[in-house]
Amino acid sequence: RNQEAKSFIIPDGVKSIGKCAFGYCYSLVNISIPNSVTSIGEESFIDCSSLSNLVIPNSVTSIGDGAFWGCSSLRSLVIPNSVTSIDAWVFSGCKSLSNITISDSLTSIGAWAFEGCSSLRSLVIPNSVTSIGDSAFEDCTSLSSLVIPDGVTSIRDYAFEGCTSLTSLAIPDSITCIGFDAFKGCSSLRDLVIPNSVNDIEDSAFEGCNFPDNLKQELSSRFGDKIFE
Repeated sequence: RNQEAKSFIIPDGVKSIGKCAFGYCYSLVNISIPNSVTSIGEESFIDCSSLSNLVIPNSVTSIGDGAFWGCSSLRSLVIPNSVTSIDAWVFSGCKSLSNITISDSLTSIGAWAFEGCSSLRSLVIPNSVTSIGDSAFEDCTSLSSLVIPDGVTSIRDYAFEGCTSLTSLAIPDSITCIGFDAFKGCSSLRDLVIPNSVNDIEDSAFEGCNFPDNLKQELSSRFGDKIFE
């Protein structure tokens, strides 16, 4: 492995990219992945901080934990329909990622999957998704628009903590609980609808949210002041 290489073509016929295969290749800008590849391993491109051009082929069915963690120059990405889950830390720290298209076959988004993607402004999570992990979008500070699909049943701990640009959110009727610190520090969030299906909101879920008085009073009467403390 040449850690100084700026470009690399993975030969056709390769089926998997192993753990940390290109990890810490700080100079790598371009990588060509052939259609023969079905799996991208854990931390396979971790801290490839110059990587800006990447196409994930339709042959890929699995992307391991932390695969693109710290790829801070990656700006745009399409996740193909062949991928059904985004595991933990996969795009954590991809701070230039502003445009991502998520496949309609995706069912789960893992913990910290997009944590620290500070350039991500809007996101449509497909209706196929039923699970969003802890801290999945924590500190996505530019995220202002978000659609949570009807199939998701819970908003996990710290899921959207520190999303300081998020202004409004409609929570679907499928949600029954909202976890600890789920929206903590979402200081721009002022428009929120919580359906009757939600029966439990954990401590500090909305700490640091500047809700209008009438909304804060409504939520306090339903769930107690603990959700703001």
